[in-house]
Amino acid sequence: MKRIFTLMAFSLALMAGFSCAKRTVTRVNPDEQIDLSGRWNDTDSKLVASEMTSDVLNRPWIDEHRSSTGKKPVIIVGAITNRTHEHIEPENFVKDIEREFINTGAVRVVQDASFRERIREERADQNEFASQETAKAWGKELGADYIMFGTINSTVDEYNKKKVVNYKVNLELTNLETNEKVWIGDKEIKKYITN
Repeated sequence: MKRIFTLMAFSLALMAGFSCAKRTVTRVNPDEQIDLSGRWNDTDSKLVASEMTSDVLNRPWIDEHRSSTGKKPVIIVGAITNRTHEHIEPENFVKDIEREFINTGAVRVVQDASFRERIREERADQNEFASQETAKAWGKELGADYIMFGTINSTVDEYNKKKVVNYKVNLELTNLETNEKVWIGDKEIKKYITN
């Protein structure tokens, strides 16, 4: 019986110790690079988006488009598929690319198919319920000239407590009228992780 009481006392003391464990939360700059697990993170997403948009905007297709049309190209950033061994939310990467494109001012960006449907629903709602002066008209959407697709891939080499993960992002830009691929790019990030 004495042994049982001792074990119970030890368990209670242990639980009390865990419950008193101190957690700290510190606000950090969103641009600060912090790697905890070695997995794909926000720094990787921003870095790849910045470098790949810089690459695509410095290739011949954009000057050819401007000289033939006299206008900035209009782009849709379409589906980017995660084919890595990790759960990665591609939408965050898509938004990083869209932000980079828009901030350069070199191209115009329009919504992809899913958001266009939501906007059309809102426009239909306006045409039924908003005043005639403020309701937005149909048939004035900006048609895209190009669409971007891509994949995020990874390979893992692991031994004992060491791991090398290589992420490779492949993107390509296609002319929507002709189906011509006008740019193909890739960017790799290799990480060496030890535990």
